[in-house]
Amino acid sequence: MEAAEQTQMHGSTDEVNSSGETCRMCKASLTVSWIAQAIVALIYLQSLFFKFTYAPEAQVIFEKLGGRAGATAVGMMELLSAVFLLVPRMNAIGAIFSLITIGGAIMAHFTVLGVVVVDPATGEGDGGTLFMMAMVVAVLSAVILVLRRKQLPLVGDKFS
Repeated sequence: MEAAEQTQMHGSTDEVNSSGETCRMCKASLTVSWIAQAIVALIYLQSLFFKFTYAPEAQVIFEKLGGRAGATAVGMMELLSAVFLLVPRMNAIGAIFSLITIGGAIMAHFTVLGVVVVDPATGEGDGGTLFMMAMVVAVLSAVILVLRRKQLPLVGDKFS
């Protein structure tokens, strides 16, 4: 298979040198991007059960953030982000969806929830786990967007 065909087929941003070989840095960037995409998608996908069933953990978080409708809306954004992150050629769009979604989550932590989410019924906190996961998702989504910027519609071709 030709290098150009392989690049097009996998939706990568690899550059091919004059002898038709894919440069190592491009392969490394692609590998880092796919690892980050998988981590972010897994984090989002594992949380969907709680949001879509409005489990007690989600009720504590979303009682001040739109209730069940808020949890469902956030779950839909997370599902779209995860799907786009895993579909070649949609990775940059998935990273943008992810940054918008997780930006809202981080703002909710700063303004409503606090860094440590406390269940009012039990008084137990999560130790900041949800906030730290949100920060990991934000950083990895930004890395994905930087590495996949050439895939952006309208502006991707402006990056060299």
